[in-house]
Amino acid sequence: MEFHQGRLIDHLHLRVADLEKSKRFYRAVLSAIGRADAIHESPTHFAADELWIDAMDAQGPSRVHLAFQARDRETVGRFHQAALTAGGTDNGAPGERSYHPGYYAAFVLDPDGNNIEAVWHGVHTRSAPSVVLTTP
Repeated sequence: MEFHQGRLIDHLHLRVADLEKSKRFYRAVLSAIGRADAIHESPTHFAADELWIDAMDAQGPSRVHLAFQARDRETVGRFHQAALTAGGTDNGAPGERSYHPGYYAAFVLDPDGNNIEAVWHGVHTRSAPSVVLTTP
């Protein structure tokens, strides 16, 4: 079986009801999964790699399922605990799921009700740690 990660999503844009509350939440969960280095923020937005978060518009907050890649089971556990501590709501404790052999994940609802997941796909070999784009 072969799985490809990091090639389908270009970016994800969340619109949130309380930007400061969401910044605290996403700072905590990204730090827990070892991606604090990716965080960039300003008074009007929060960004990390392909994730962009800003205040909701007249249509209200978004409702999505977002899954972060985790390095191992321990990282999934740290994510879950950090998310709960930062104001998230449990939506599935860390554990194996039946999606495919080795799928280990945890789920939380962020402050706006988005279903946020951290997943480790089991023992695997990556062809590269990340995709690097270089512009001319």
